[in-house]
Amino acid sequence: MALALGSNLGDRARHLARARAALAALPGTRLVGASAVEETAPLGGLDQPAYLNQVVLVDTDLEPRALLEECQAIERAAGRVRGERWASRSLDLDIIQYGRRRVAEPGLTIPHPELPNRDFWQRGLAEVQAHE
Repeated sequence: MALALGSNLGDRARHLARARAALAALPGTRLVGASAVEETAPLGGLDQPAYLNQVVLVDTDLEPRALLEECQAIERAAGRVRGERWASRSLDLDIIQYGRRRVAEPGLTIPHPELPNRDFWQRGLAEVQAHE
């Protein structure tokens, strides 16, 4: 499963490092790969700091909805407050792929519908998949 990590508030690198550790500590889950961290301009046209982004691969026994809930709990632990779309955030975790599985549920679409539009996700995904 591929997840995208992003942060543009506070100690961005520390937020990503803690997210990787928290993902690896989830029940039945292990981190199996991580791309290089890339700094990118914010999306959505708002005036805000640049993001640090990374793609990680995990093996997990969690179903997609349970993985999403765990990701949101990790975000909250990092101080994430959901508000305006495209707003700055301490941590953002997105499930971008779950193997070859497709999911279309309220609040959860896999593969992530923005994957084709985010070249930094595509680069990170290609990097981690090349090392599988």
